[in-house]
Amino acid sequence: MAAADQIPVTVLTGFLGSGKTTVLNHLLRQKELNGVVAIINEFGEVALDHLLVESSEDRLALLDNGCICCSVREDLIETLADLAARRAAGTIPPFHRVLVETTGLADPVPVLHTLMTAPDVVGRYRIDGVVATVDAVNGAHTLAAHDEAVRQVAVADRLLVTKIDLAADDELSRLDAQLAAINPVAARHRVGNGMVDPTKVLDAGLFDPSARSADVVRWFDRAAQAANAPHDHAEHDCHGEACDHHSHHAHDTDVSSYSLIIDEPIQRDAFARWLDYVAALRGEDLLRFKAIVHVAEQPDTPIVVHGVQHVFHPPITLAGWPSADRRSRLVFIVRGIPRQIVENTLCKFAAVSRAAIQRSAA
Repeated sequence: MAAADQIPVTVLTGFLGSGKTTVLNHLLRQKELNGVVAIINEFGEVALDHLLVESSEDRLALLDNGCICCSVREDLIETLADLAARRAAGTIPPFHRVLVETTGLADPVPVLHTLMTAPDVVGRYRIDGVVATVDAVNGAHTLAAHDEAVRQVAVADRLLVTKIDLAADDELSRLDAQLAAINPVAARHRVGNGMVDPTKVLDAGLFDPSARSADVVRWFDRAAQAANAPHDHAEHDCHGEACDHHSHHAHDTDVSSYSLIIDEPIQRDAFARWLDYVAALRGEDLLRFKAIVHVAEQPDTPIVVHGVQHVFHPPITLAGWPSADRRSRLVFIVRGIPRQIVENTLCKFAAVSRAAIQRSAA
């Protein structure tokens, strides 16, 4: 198919807590995004992000409990193929673009390699561009500590520097210089509260890895080699899919994700006290925290809490529950924080009874 006849795919990437879902929520409310399907990939046992995206179900597809660059790569291929087939058959409303939101831990190189080489995809879709969000407050530290964050920036066509209201001017200037050094060809835009002009995100042009740095070209070469080579599953956790084992692609041997479901309402002040304690005790290792919380004082209007390391954003009160399930759901992506420590602190500082805590199925 000619590029004009293919469905453009925009990849929205960015490290944990950098504001991808906030940006996506804003975009899906814009008229320019009418007729767009969003594919949301979550890393963790309990999926929450799709509940927080304000859009109708026929505009969303969820890839959960795995990272799009590893274990659910085939799911992405199948989802894209299924969407195209249903679009052609007229069984779903017509759409003219796809937005893929990756997990914060995703190396985007294998994702792009899939979109460029999978037979069921390349005939129907084309890469429109890669957009990476970078947290203005934590971005410099994240880039220094995590290879995935560097790769997300390096392959991007557009860079969105988020949470600018929380960063000082000198921090923004230093981060801007750091981003320019990693990827001098990407357009950089500063974004507050996820409010980005759709023209800054869409129609970035066909993705060409040869226009990126030598590192990016090498990563693509490795992804291609890995896609065609057998793997030792006892040693590598990528389920035979394309990944770069030289960078220890289990994302970090100490990085893990787990979720807790709490059956009883939680007192708001007690929950805030627990968050303060966790931030003080292990904030550096709390890569990402997100939760929908059943607050005892307001049973019909849950709060949503987002946290990145030591920073917790003010809770957002929803107008109502997004589903019939009114249990609190807490999702953690951490480095070296055992689940048992989290459970113990919840009981001690948030006054949650141990019997009310359920561990989600692994």
